[in-house]
Amino acid sequence: MEEFEYTLDNEQQFWDELDDIVSAKCPSHQLIDNALRSYLHFTTNFKDEYLSSNYDVARCSQKLLQSELFQANKEYVRIQIIYSLLQEDEPATLYFISSVLIFDGRQDEATFEKMNQEGCFPRLVELIKQESTQDLRLHRLLLELLYEMSRMQRLSTEDLGQVDDEFVTYLFQIIEQLSDDVDDPYHYPVIRVLLVLNEQYMIAATSSPTDSQPHSPPLTNRVIKLLSLHGSSFMTFGENIILLLNRETETSLQLLILKLLYLLFTTRATHEYFYTNDLRVLLDVIIRNLLDLPDELISLRHTYLRVLYPLLAHTQLKEAPHYKRDEIVKVLNILGCSVNAHWEPADETTVRLVERVAKVPWLREEEIQEGEVARRLLGISLSPTQTESSMSVVDVVAVMEKPGVQTPSRKVEFDESVHDDGEVKIDTDAKGEVEIEVKKDSPTRRGRRNPPPPIPPLLHINGGKKLPPKTPPRRRTKLKAISSGITENQNAD
Repeated sequence: MEEFEYTLDNEQQFWDELDDIVSAKCPSHQLIDNALRSYLHFTTNFKDEYLSSNYDVARCSQKLLQSELFQANKEYVRIQIIYSLLQEDEPATLYFISSVLIFDGRQDEATFEKMNQEGCFPRLVELIKQESTQDLRLHRLLLELLYEMSRMQRLSTEDLGQVDDEFVTYLFQIIEQLSDDVDDPYHYPVIRVLLVLNEQYMIAATSSPTDSQPHSPPLTNRVIKLLSLHGSSFMTFGENIILLLNRETETSLQLLILKLLYLLFTTRATHEYFYTNDLRVLLDVIIRNLLDLPDELISLRHTYLRVLYPLLAHTQLKEAPHYKRDEIVKVLNILGCSVNAHWEPADETTVRLVERVAKVPWLREEEIQEGEVARRLLGISLSPTQTESSMSVVDVVAVMEKPGVQTPSRKVEFDESVHDDGEVKIDTDAKGEVEIEVKKDSPTRRGRRNPPPPIPPLLHINGGKKLPPKTPPRRRTKLKAISSGITENQNAD
């Protein structure tokens, strides 16, 4: 195969030539391989000159994924790009390989499944740790790819076992090193990787052994382990996950955060990992979200309630002065009694979880016998079976949602522009109707960080604008062929 060196005069010539490369007719696997090598070589060669932004790189990925070359040969092109990720060591080429895979996987989760089957998880862990890939744009993209791949499916015990203390410590240290820049978008890809690793450990811990691994030792949750041993060195991570929960609207990411919080509040060594002020902010966020969630998101409400109990019972919030005691009791009354027109009658699990939270000693003004808590404090009656606790890590880890699904708002009748950022104050009028007040200067509003803009989704080329006429043909001279990790097909068509 022959490759060409390109001499370009302007950016439009770059995009015209890229169109020519991805629109080439490729009736055989060998020609497909040649086209893919040309694509990677061309984009890598002009990366610094014409591809300075994430938008430009996303546009390059779109050119390939929407081309006839890809559409007519999806499975073959996909596996060749995956093999390139496994074999390539050149950072600039890895950048474009990772970009294609992440955008393809967001459109078709079969890509991430194939990556898992081909052993890409340990490869991504290896690449993230390598000093040669510390270009921030590439490093962030590798973190995004690891996160997207890991949240779509269960990782094998062998792959998850490749994560060691050194790797998790490295991720925590990245967050601490960037702590001086509160708006740095680099925090969030790292945080999301730690959150999804925690979930994978939880899934592994609650799953039955497979026939092929009947006696495999349980995996250590290294995220919780390192926070247990060295939490005081990684306080920025804790601040960030509370701030992220305060702003996040994607249901699946809310669940990832809640699962980690549940383990932190039910593990004795991490009961006091967070600062007290951060716990108060978290409590405000939970109160707000419990009231704001629509009835159809009942499993998410259950998860918030499962986190609320250990938050109140085990952390510094149990110490006087007790923060928001009256508001908490009113929220429990609303959720458990459902006496207001805004809420449907509570289901048995909600009632049971509300009853458990109500048993937190400092929520009671007087000593009440165990069986009287619900009736005296909340005004609800429970059957004997309903008073049994359903709190377990199995219940928490079992709650799932597909990536990308947004959590809708109940849209209670108050100023929503304030509600998004404010502290909720609950009261009831003489008729028992709920009155909700939101304070603009609440802790959940102050010091909030905006999450970074995500890596751009696939975009319509030029936003639908008409392209200018093609510029004159490019001058070409022969250049030695490069590998770019594309595997030659030994049995070419």
